[in-house]
Amino acid sequence: MFTNILVAIDGSEASDRAIERAVDEAKVWNARLHAVYVVETGLFTSLPSDNTVEIMYRVLENEGNAVLEKAKKTAAKSGVSLVTHMKQGHAGTEIITLAEHEKVDLIVSGSHGKSQTDRLLIGSVSAYIIAHSTVTTMVVRS
Repeated sequence: MFTNILVAIDGSEASDRAIERAVDEAKVWNARLHAVYVVETGLFTSLPSDNTVEIMYRVLENEGNAVLEKAKKTAAKSGVSLVTHMKQGHAGTEIITLAEHEKVDLIVSGSHGKSQTDRLLIGSVSAYIIAHSTVTTMVVRS
């Protein structure tokens, strides 16, 4: 039985399937549902600190807000309320930290992200969660 579920989303097709599966699980278990979008700030560490990095971060943050809003609507259509979280840092670490903070007992993640590069990043994020979290993790295939 799950009482508190966290779904990691990024706006990809796999992420859309993950939110749908997380909503289904929340309904079955009458569980509280959280969604997290992580802006991977580690991607910018090798770039010079100037306005370009700030602009890139803001674009990703705006995308994250849109993705979280879409997830809220998806959950609401099924009668499930959704608590959203925007984090920045290493995605795997941030997801695990949030899961511990919110005392979730299930993490749901997509199997890969939006592009070939994102597939590597998100794929490694789900692998990281599986390897480092003590919480049951469901990886949703696209």
